[in-house]
Amino acid sequence: MILILFIFFFLDHGFSATDKCVLDIRPSSGCETANWDGFFSPECCESAFEEYLFALANHSNQTGSVFLNSTQQESCRSSLEGSNGRNLLSCGVEKLTAAAGSGSCSGFSLTDVGNELGSSLAGLDQDCELLESRDGCGSCYKRWQKISGLAVNGSAEETEICRFAVLVSMVSRQVSDHEWVRSVYRCLSVGSDQSQNLEDDHRAHKKRLSTGIWILIGGLVGIVVISITVLWFWFRRSTKDKLSTGKEVISVMNSPFSTESSRKITIKDVYIATDNLKSSNFIGEGIAGKVYKGVLANGQDVAIKHIVNDGEMDTFVREITNLSRVRHPNLVRLLDHCEGENECFLVYELCHWGNLSEWLFSDDKILTWIQRLQIAIDCARGLWFLHTYPAGCIVHRDIKPTNILLNMNFQAKLADFGLSKIIDTGLSHVSSEVRGTFGYVDPEYQKNSRVNPSGDVYSFGIVLLQLLSGQRVINIDLQRPMPLGKMARTLTRGGSMTEFADPKFNGDYSLKAFECIINLALSCIGSKQQRPLVEQVVVGLEKALDISIRDRSVTPAFSSDTF
Repeated sequence: MILILFIFFFLDHGFSATDKCVLDIRPSSGCETANWDGFFSPECCESAFEEYLFALANHSNQTGSVFLNSTQQESCRSSLEGSNGRNLLSCGVEKLTAAAGSGSCSGFSLTDVGNELGSSLAGLDQDCELLESRDGCGSCYKRWQKISGLAVNGSAEETEICRFAVLVSMVSRQVSDHEWVRSVYRCLSVGSDQSQNLEDDHRAHKKRLSTGIWILIGGLVGIVVISITVLWFWFRRSTKDKLSTGKEVISVMNSPFSTESSRKITIKDVYIATDNLKSSNFIGEGIAGKVYKGVLANGQDVAIKHIVNDGEMDTFVREITNLSRVRHPNLVRLLDHCEGENECFLVYELCHWGNLSEWLFSDDKILTWIQRLQIAIDCARGLWFLHTYPAGCIVHRDIKPTNILLNMNFQAKLADFGLSKIIDTGLSHVSSEVRGTFGYVDPEYQKNSRVNPSGDVYSFGIVLLQLLSGQRVINIDLQRPMPLGKMARTLTRGGSMTEFADPKFNGDYSLKAFECIINLALSCIGSKQQRPLVEQVVVGLEKALDISIRDRSVTPAFSSDTF
């Protein structure tokens, strides 16, 4: 009897859990006909294909693989065939199936994509990050198109697979930002011709509107002048009241620079997400408070900073003000905030691999030479973005390994903007009390209390030396403790540069690239007049990465030199 029941259960439910589709494919009601440059031709595939790509990116974010293998793809057949009445298999999805051991792009993991593209993947991230900017879509599309010449065998199908491998990899890192993901898909799916047509139509439309606008302007000038005068007096009075209390931070989040348009998180949401700030969810401590990991109601992993000291309210306001208006792949993203009577919270994206300090100074964690170069490039790119921000140079003031976080793909992001300062355009510095972390603070800033971008360059130079050596700022293992910068100079002058290399490398690094980086780092911590700009640091780091890749003597499926 039991055997008969088992047979019926088997027939009804299948044999294995592997029969369940690993993708969460949500049927789409749309019916667009964009064909991704000819990747598929049937009508009404576009929306369903976007849903498939989104589900694939979400799966990649969790597993590290890019495409499904043939078994997984087969288990999703019923979902693919029944997506809102459209057969996704006929749309070209079957071509995006991982071929084990093929050596082609179809078998790549997210790590493979990052290693093969090197710093160029960050360039793609940047070009596709700000799609609302002038020619944002055009830049994103052109950068993605360059991957077309990277296929191993040069076939059209392999070209498409490589391009979609990169797309899935890029989207997987920001899969929680649904609006941005949709914008990227819409941009890349229309093709260069249609994209150009859209831009031409937009320009023509603006031209037609301009005539009517000028007519209206004449009549509105008087009203606008009066309105601006009234609003200016009101705003000045309102701002003064807000600054006196330090509590009206929500106005910043509702500004045009707001990071999210979704429902604001509540104190109750925070406590549910962190299991009442359970100690097992504690992951670190910043300038203003403790940080906990949590999971929001929508399933998104987050890091939540808990601030309870009223004396740190200025830090809370500064972080919201600065982070709500900036967005870059190499800056930790502020998602939301909320306030209670005696506490407040900042909600960030969660970087699952923790901070750089844990990886440099832990015996059981190892970062390869290439990984360290890519981390350095990521940080420098983020710093470059801050220093050239159009609304005013943003000086971080606390660059150090604990404020460099690593996401699931080991992409580095600068964090903790509690000490940051904004220098208005046209000014070279602002004066402020000396703040920062011992060993990373620019000596010149300590003397004159002038905040300027070169202070961040100094701090980053120290971080570069730590990436090379795996040493802390002060080496306490020596009989006479020696600052890291002095140790590097001493070994460099004495011709014993390799003694400075982290033993964890086990000799697996490019000596030529190592020499480039140590000289670059020493220039960063030199006198202010001799320090490079951060964009020059980026160029130097990318050069060292290219040297390292060539020294590996590996012919990849796609190379960063193409970009």
